Amino acid sequence: MSKAFTRESDDLPDRTARPPLPSLLPPGVKNYLTPNGARRLQEELNRLVEVERPKAAAAPDGSVTRQQIETLDQRIHHLGQCLHSAEIVPPPAAPWDQVRFGATVTVRDGNGIESRYRLVGMGEADADRGWVSWLSPIAKALLNAKLRQRVRFKFPTGEELLEVVNISYE
Repeated sequence: MSKAFTRESDDLPDRTARPPLPSLLPPGVKNYLTPNGARRLQEELNRLVEVERPKAAAAPDGSVTRQQIETLDQRIHHLGQCLHSAEIVPPPAAPWDQVRFGATVTVRDGNGIESRYRLVGMGEADADRGWVSWLSPIAKALLNAKLRQRVRFKFPTGEELLEVVNISYE
């Protein structure tokens, strides 16, 4: 066949597909999600499958690369696996006097500075929002703590006593 009827990319070796994303969970650990987290992940999956992936596949040649489509496919696969293995944990019944999965916890350090953390599943963690994985060191320190209880936590700057001043759930 004449070179006039081929694309330059046809001359390049085929790239192998990226390996699937590994699970963020340690082996044997349950994939807990809050109800809102499961809803958000399902909405993202639906958007990727129904809108983004078809749009990328229908794009004119060259405007969307094979790598971009593979990245979408990986995310779709990862979300599907995450939701399939998820155990959705509803908030506990009131009164909320003990920190459990899904809690938003306000703590006060020894200097009177308050910080808020929300204990969520691995797939929901968002440091910018103060949402920490229930497997993170701060979450492990806070889990099962009671209102007004002080817990020890080792920050990189040293150990601190944190007082649980508020517990709430969405």
